[in-house]
Amino acid sequence: MTMQHPAFAKGHVAVVTGAASGIGLAAAREFARLGLCVVLADLEGDRLEAACQEVRALAAGGEADVVAIATDVSRPDQVESLERAVIQRFGRVHILMNNAGIQPGSSLFGPQANWDSVLAVNLMGVIYGTRTFGPNMMSHKDPALIINTGSKQGITTPPGDPAYNVSKAGVKAFTEALQHELRNTQGCRVTAHLLIPGFVYTALTANGRTEKPAGAWTPEQTVEFMMRSIERGDFYILCPDNDVDRATDERRIAWAAGDIIENRPPLSRWHPDHADAARDFIAKRD
Repeated sequence: MTMQHPAFAKGHVAVVTGAASGIGLAAAREFARLGLCVVLADLEGDRLEAACQEVRALAAGGEADVVAIATDVSRPDQVESLERAVIQRFGRVHILMNNAGIQPGSSLFGPQANWDSVLAVNLMGVIYGTRTFGPNMMSHKDPALIINTGSKQGITTPPGDPAYNVSKAGVKAFTEALQHELRNTQGCRVTAHLLIPGFVYTALTANGRTEKPAGAWTPEQTVEFMMRSIERGDFYILCPDNDVDRATDERRIAWAAGDIIENRPPLSRWHPDHADAARDFIAKRD
């Protein structure tokens, strides 16, 4: 039987960005149920306040254990203010979940504003959060976790939303470098983890739908899988969903890497000369 990671001890402190909805809110609720003090960070507004009240209702200490701090993670000064406020209130941070993300859509030669905002939130928000909170998390010597939310789109990079893909590919590369740095720092008790959700029904993915599609997981299922993966010590938290199992994800990832090894055209899975071979390869089970 696996044991809960020691960072999730009662009274420890978790900071979650993008906590007003979706995976971030589901994580904040789970952390509160475990007895942690929880800081919900998101853009200022009614959604953040409602999320805070919801999480407080689950926390043993209620208002004393849960606080919402309005933060734009694309602004390094606001991320620094967030860290100062958390340290002042709770003393130290044991779990940092850099989860805030946006997906307004993009095209290669489309509006620059879409590229700027996606990269600022999805990639730089993760970098700012890690670089701001990381040093104090390392120095207090308690077991601690940095969980960065990536995406399968940052690994297989399907056509259709290049700015989002670039941002999530950057999160993958950054988090891999982070874990290498942490494991090679003497006495460090912080580990990094890359959360790679499957199809999750959230405000980000709803696209006007009011009911969860059958193929999607709920945010709660995703967080449950995340917790089990962290208990095992996984770095890559590759989540399935109701449509795509792990074996299919593995074959898709292997095919994408094969484009380089086999010198195929990029994104050959969607190339007319290679699509049939890709489909057959992905469908194959050893």
